Amino acid sequence: MTAIILPDAGRERVRAELRGIWRTHRARFVVVIALFGASALAGLAPPRLVGVLIDRLTAGAGPAEASLYGAAMLACVLVQAVLVMFAIRSALMLGEEVFTHLRDQFMSDVLRVPMGLVESAGTGELVTRTTQDISSVSETVRRALPESLIAAVTVILTLAAAALTSPLIASAYLLAVPLLIVVMRWYMERAVGVYERMGASYGPLFASLTETANGARTVEALSLADVRNRSIDDVLARHWVTAVGRIQLRMVVLPWSNLAFAIPVFASLAWGGWLSIQGQVSIGTVVTVTLYAAALVAPLEALIEWTDELQKGLVSFARILGVGEVREPTGGDAVPSSTEVELRDVRFAYRTGHEVLHGVSLRIVPGERLAIVGASGAGKSTLARLLAGIDDPTEGRAMIGGVDVREVPLERRRREVLLVTQESHIFAASVLDNVRLAHTDAGDDEVLRALQATGAADWVDRLPDGRDTAVGAGGHPLTGAQEQQLALARVVLADPHTLILDEATSAIDPTAARDLEAALAAVMEGRTVIAIAHRLATAYDADRIAVIDAGELAELGTHEELLARGGSYADLWRAWSADGGSPQGD
Repeated sequence: MTAIILPDAGRERVRAELRGIWRTHRARFVVVIALFGASALAGLAPPRLVGVLIDRLTAGAGPAEASLYGAAMLACVLVQAVLVMFAIRSALMLGEEVFTHLRDQFMSDVLRVPMGLVESAGTGELVTRTTQDISSVSETVRRALPESLIAAVTVILTLAAAALTSPLIASAYLLAVPLLIVVMRWYMERAVGVYERMGASYGPLFASLTETANGARTVEALSLADVRNRSIDDVLARHWVTAVGRIQLRMVVLPWSNLAFAIPVFASLAWGGWLSIQGQVSIGTVVTVTLYAAALVAPLEALIEWTDELQKGLVSFARILGVGEVREPTGGDAVPSSTEVELRDVRFAYRTGHEVLHGVSLRIVPGERLAIVGASGAGKSTLARLLAGIDDPTEGRAMIGGVDVREVPLERRRREVLLVTQESHIFAASVLDNVRLAHTDAGDDEVLRALQATGAADWVDRLPDGRDTAVGAGGHPLTGAQEQQLALARVVLADPHTLILDEATSAIDPTAARDLEAALAAVMEGRTVIAIAHRLATAYDADRIAVIDAGELAELGTHEELLARGGSYADLWRAWSADGGSPQGD
């Protein structure tokens, strides 16, 4: 199956965002441009002073006058250095502010991308935009924009200075214009496409490398090394083609642009020399205009170089903005009339023609504890996702309080029905902040009660700084069981009316898991708890048990009722009991 690629923002959206950035920081941009302009003007003085000095020496000026001109040139260089320092500092500070805003907005957009779309597109695509594209935009904001601004201002003012010094000699610069127009037009027509293909090639590459690394044990156990190597070679080959395209683009542009930059230098020297022989201009004027032509080479080369980076940055910017165009539907404005959760004849397929659930109808009584059991791949987790409103049924309806889940506002839906999976995540923050993610205004006492409910309070108190101990990346290491306890403490603090536990206690040993589930049940008294579990001790404690078999609701009833029927649940129970399981432990 071909992965869905997240969209890129259109050119109009990119322009609108850039205009918005300009409007927000207009005053700062004007200051930066003014500083760069002043520094460029200071840099234009020495060539002019050299030309005047040559004319004065020709006219018989002495050492004292020559020293004054030398001191003036030195002063101009020092002034330019100071202005450049302040200009670059202001540009970098402005760049950091702009990039901080863009990064925060991007992370906000990422968190709104529907989980189903992330899974369909593949993690590599989102990782590429989170790392590669963010890095590219960072380079653009922090370096390409300031450097391009310096180069552009320098080129404009240098051309103006040359024209003011001698329009007749400066006209020789125009010889380079036709070549530059042809080269840059050829480049601009191809650059966007090259960088779009290059940006898109990173997603499959990162996905293949990440999946192979994360599944290294599986690859080794099933002897899949050759298969995975071929997969990596394939995506590397596709990325190589796009990378070579960029190299070929630069190989064409750079030689011709360098030739165009050299033309004004030789042309102004030759044409100015002839005019000087004819007595129409002074030698000093020829030298000044030729020095200006030579001074144009460095900023023009920088413009070409940074134009390449700007094109790359704009493509990455469009890819970053594209993430914001894919948002989880916020739902309607319907208000559930009760806490009842229900599925009505739902069907679901991750891929067309490959249905996972086949007409499942299930009504959960408010306040009951429902266990959903079945073989791996039967559709239990898919059922949980539909109940939580993460995925929409292909057919049928998932409902909360008699209202279609899709019509309930997203924020309300997340508060009412909460899905907790076995993939718990701990953020790089204190224990207190990690738990408070579920309710940012919660007090210390509320956090403590949540930790006590999940059995985490004792070991948290033994940490070096207690609840203020930093955990996560770079912090105090936690076991898988401890991470799940903190994740479940967030759930307790969130206080939903319906809690879905999809193997949420899988990292905890069976006896402790059962104790934790019992503690959660006590805390969630009066609320609905739906447990997806392989441990049948969880089913034994439930009010009702739903057995999912090959995407269908095969059985529904209490533990005793299902054992009496002698169906698939009874078979599972006998197999589990024969393997040493019991209601007291697994």
